[in-house]
Amino acid sequence: MLQEYLSSVIDWLSQIDYGHLAWELVVLALAGTSAVLVHRKLGRFLIDSTSAIDARHFKRLTLRSLQRIILPLSMLLVALVGKAVMQHFQMNVVLLALVVPLMLSLAGIRLAVYVLRKALRPGPAAKAWETLISTSIWILVALHLLGWLPDIARALDAFGYSFGNVRISLFTVLQFAVAVGALMVLATWMSQIIEQALTRSTHISAGVKVGLSKTVKFGLYTLAGLVSLNAVGIDLSALTVFGGALGVGIGFGLQRIASNFISGFILVFDGSIRPGDVISINQKFGWVQELRARYIVVRDRDGVETLIPNENLITTEVINWSYSDKQVRIKLPVQISYEDDPEVAMEVLLKAAEASPRVLQNPPPAARMMGFGDSGVELELRVWIRDPEDGVGIVHSDINVAIWKGFKAAGITIPYPQQDLHIKEMPARG
Repeated sequence: MLQEYLSSVIDWLSQIDYGHLAWELVVLALAGTSAVLVHRKLGRFLIDSTSAIDARHFKRLTLRSLQRIILPLSMLLVALVGKAVMQHFQMNVVLLALVVPLMLSLAGIRLAVYVLRKALRPGPAAKAWETLISTSIWILVALHLLGWLPDIARALDAFGYSFGNVRISLFTVLQFAVAVGALMVLATWMSQIIEQALTRSTHISAGVKVGLSKTVKFGLYTLAGLVSLNAVGIDLSALTVFGGALGVGIGFGLQRIASNFISGFILVFDGSIRPGDVISINQKFGWVQELRARYIVVRDRDGVETLIPNENLITTEVINWSYSDKQVRIKLPVQISYEDDPEVAMEVLLKAAEASPRVLQNPPPAARMMGFGDSGVELELRVWIRDPEDGVGIVHSDINVAIWKGFKAAGITIPYPQQDLHIKEMPARG
């Protein structure tokens, strides 16, 4: 076998016409030079033509990604034109016949890496996948050029077992893994493009945007899996057995995951919680940042992001401060001494409400006398705000400071806690 491969290599070398080889090298040099010029000119054109938009954002997304694809494609185009010209003049193109598939492979690698970078977050995992994809494609091209690929495919296909009418071999598993990986990455990229388009839309509500994004992503992933199975020749009717096994698995160990997933769709389509809402759940107060398939992201005033499972939002009482109306009422209780006039104190409270610019005038602030406490008269200031997502602590602080200053100026006393101690009799002196 090795002797046959060596003889094929020798035959390939014997086909080279060294008189025409110089012209092939000229074509390759022109291809490389043209690719560099196109790369630079196109990059400058893109920067100049997008200066009115976000040039930095466009540079990051386009010039680093699009140019990496344009470079091998421009080289390939010039090489194909040169090859066609040389063949027109009956010239030998053995070297170009070898280089053109390599250029095409390079363009495929760059395109695959571009899609991978769009679909996956930057990090060590993405770089590892890029290296694996690049190495695998180069190995496949090398095996194809050497003529070894069919033999290796037959060897891998020899290791397999039959399950009823379905035969699964090592070659089938590799085909399925490649198909699933490629289609899942492509589905992720397409779902992100659709999600970005929905985000920019001003005619669709936030809840509908999230619902459509989740539905599209789930549909694309399902389609990618089914197409992958069909691509490797697996009968889709065999999925009935897998569906039964999956149902048993959900019943025993995956019920919480399935519950969170279904609860996520319920939250999206009933519109009870939307991105941007201010909610309180289990002593957690914050703003809903994202609605994910399994959880929601809630960010509090300290910048801490809490991941709350969707199931908890269905089964637990949730306070949505901005469900139908963002206007909320804030209550500020205070006590005054029994020796002070409560009507004067309530006028001070109403004046103090003006200390915060976030307090609404409609409905107007209100001061109420709530009762008689152990230490003093109990009063309460009630004000309305429209922006609870900005926090209520600063409103409390501004008004409390104004109340303190107003009481000091009016001579109103905030009493200390008081207790009366009655002594029935004094102990006898010893």
